[in-house]
Amino acid sequence: MSNSIEDDSFSKPVGRWSVYCYGVGHMLNDITSACWFTYLLLFLTEIGLSSRDAAIVMLSGQIADGLATIFFGELIDRFGHFKIWHGAGAILVAVSFSSVFGGCIPCKLLSSFSAIVETVSYSTFAAIFNVGWAATQVSHMSMVSCITLNSTSRVVLASCRNAFTMVANLSLYGIAFIVFEVIRAETRADIENQYRWIAYLSIFIGCCFVGVFYLGTKEPRSKTGIHGDIHARISWTYWFLKILYYQVAIVYMLTRLVLNVSQAYLAFYVIDDLQMAQSSKALVPAIIYICSFVVSILLQEIAWKEQRLKAYYTAGGILWIFCGIAIILLPRRMSLFVYAISIFIGIANALMTVTAVSMQNVLIGQDLNGCAFVCGSLSFLDKISCGLTLFVLQSFHSSSPIVAGNYSTGNFSITRYGLGLVPAFCSLVGVAVTWTMELHIPSYKPLTETLLE
Repeated sequence: MSNSIEDDSFSKPVGRWSVYCYGVGHMLNDITSACWFTYLLLFLTEIGLSSRDAAIVMLSGQIADGLATIFFGELIDRFGHFKIWHGAGAILVAVSFSSVFGGCIPCKLLSSFSAIVETVSYSTFAAIFNVGWAATQVSHMSMVSCITLNSTSRVVLASCRNAFTMVANLSLYGIAFIVFEVIRAETRADIENQYRWIAYLSIFIGCCFVGVFYLGTKEPRSKTGIHGDIHARISWTYWFLKILYYQVAIVYMLTRLVLNVSQAYLAFYVIDDLQMAQSSKALVPAIIYICSFVVSILLQEIAWKEQRLKAYYTAGGILWIFCGIAIILLPRRMSLFVYAISIFIGIANALMTVTAVSMQNVLIGQDLNGCAFVCGSLSFLDKISCGLTLFVLQSFHSSSPIVAGNYSTGNFSITRYGLGLVPAFCSLVGVAVTWTMELHIPSYKPLTETLLE
């Protein structure tokens, strides 16, 4: 009788408060990640680093993150204690992130601002930051599968997390807009001061929400099965023998490439290619995340099945393909249309992100003692592929548009091609792979009340 009650409690829908508390647990990671992908390359090139050196800093962080996800995934599967790993990572993120955007500390200590010293310094702090980021990410993502077996609740948890990702991004762009308006950047010191304030305020907001997560989220079980029996840790080879593992890995990696590459080059695109006002590098991303937030909330009210997951992912992918074409062809004199494009990008991002993460949870199913490895290995592919892609693009990038042809009065540049073609191509491949999947989603009782009123 007790086993039956425990099974039912693990399969029934998750309560609203629990969903909220889980959703805010990644806010610190999300707000710092938004700053990382949106402003790191821009910041480094504005203070004088070459595009290639800036790419090296970005790549060092992504490699450290990718390797750390595998390491932490294995440790979490072995020992559990999701919240301890989450907390350790959050502390490391909070301490190190300010050093990434706080100026070159070793340069000041050594009284040397050479390109080599600056590159090594920023690369080191970027690597430390990403190690902490990986610990928090893997522990938080793998919690979903151990909190509940209810497939609809798993999507709700992923969707709520994605919704608060949008809140984090909006907070970041709100902070950035105010800072860019209040502090005028005329010297290198002014630029460093701008981004230092953005980093400090981002860390403060993220830590407040992480506190709510710790107070409202119980430590989920990983070693104990749904009937109370102890399950052995699942071997890596178990996943490598599953075709669905490779399919989900490809879709997840491509989805993250869509998000990260577009986020990294959006600021360059509106400033260099479209030559819009400085405030636009905060306003355009903000519009994207407002739309993503709204769509993520709506997606939480849907009961998910295999065809629905595929259909929504496909809709997001097709939207991104059209957005990519529009980005490439948009002439400078019609730059205001980028705000309309941003709306559709936001919708596409939410559709693809929520469904891709949900496919990952379908892959895990009831194999809870391997969930951290799945999250870690997929994140490894995401980080390495993103780092290499940005490194290649940034190696050919310059701070002013490189004219390779003209469409009306608009210039074609590496930024324009990177922002338009890469996400569109990844979306196309992702959609194609999605329809080769066989997703077996068990039927559980759907949510009995809406998440938001």
